[in-house]
Amino acid sequence: MVLLTAVLLAAIGFAYINGFHDAANAIATVVSTKVLTPRQAILLASFGNLIGSLTGTAVATTIGIGIVDAHVVTTLTVLEALLAAIVWGLLTWWLGLPSSSSHALIGGLCGAALASTGFDWSVLKWGVPTLSFGHSHGLWPQVIVPMITSPLLGFIFGAILMFFITIAFYRITPHVAKLSFGRLQLVSAAVMAVSHGSNDAQKTMGIIALTLYSATTAGTLDHLPFWLSFLRTPTFHIEIWVILLCALVMALGTSFGGWRIIRTMGHRIIRLQPVHGFAAESSAAAVIQLASHYGIPVSTTHVVASSIMGVGATKRLSAVKWGIVNRIIWAWVLTIPITASLACIFHFILKGIC
Repeated sequence: MVLLTAVLLAAIGFAYINGFHDAANAIATVVSTKVLTPRQAILLASFGNLIGSLTGTAVATTIGIGIVDAHVVTTLTVLEALLAAIVWGLLTWWLGLPSSSSHALIGGLCGAALASTGFDWSVLKWGVPTLSFGHSHGLWPQVIVPMITSPLLGFIFGAILMFFITIAFYRITPHVAKLSFGRLQLVSAAVMAVSHGSNDAQKTMGIIALTLYSATTAGTLDHLPFWLSFLRTPTFHIEIWVILLCALVMALGTSFGGWRIIRTMGHRIIRLQPVHGFAAESSAAAVIQLASHYGIPVSTTHVVASSIMGVGATKRLSAVKWGIVNRIIWAWVLTIPITASLACIFHFILKGIC
């Protein structure tokens, strides 16, 4: 029971860190364009994340049973995965790099599962590679391929939308454009916040549901008092209290912001105006909503950052600060292997303790 409590606390900590680490996904552009003050933007993002967290469980199910064989997952395995994701999230936050909390959790889960089975690679659900969004489960169709295609879609959608906006509104004055798209950006920022919540909060829901399912099937929860019987889940499913808990904790984390990453996303990739913020948020929200519908745990960070790059590239390629982009891409590439390695290290440490 002590170990289960530690896992639940770690999951709540991960949801909180995910909230303030990825707050930039929803509010970086609206803050950098000065459409909203930081406090107003954080309140908008917190509320949007809360609403988005309650919109479905498809992504949570993917995290829970679509990545690794649930039968080899123990409470200790989940704790190792969460600790790896938390360490990487805090490190990249400190460095101001917009890395993926989603891929950190997936990498940690894969590494912990491999270490606990003596590196039996068959416990990973690879699935069948596909270039289209769909209901196939596994690492190939729901992690690896989307890790490549979702940023590309964000870049392309951002560039196309910005191109059409430029053509459609080329006659209006800069003052009118700033005023009009400033108002529209309030809508796009709200939609982006809801989209962020609909994908990111579900990852913690999935990991908590997986923990309770594993603990129940292992008999760990057989002797719980009646008032804790709600923790027993003999079949994998997402309880309503898990949904509410993750939604509230993530919204709380968002309310504290993540200013290091907000500066990177909102200022250091390109210099944004309200029209650019609107185009980037709208295109990113479209990609994330599509992924959430199909239960694909994409990196909202990757999608938003690439959308900003796509919007900036329509001005001129030199408008994008490619040195900063290079650092971001390296963080993206290294997230899964580093968190998988960290989970292995935590496995051998905790195995000696427990």
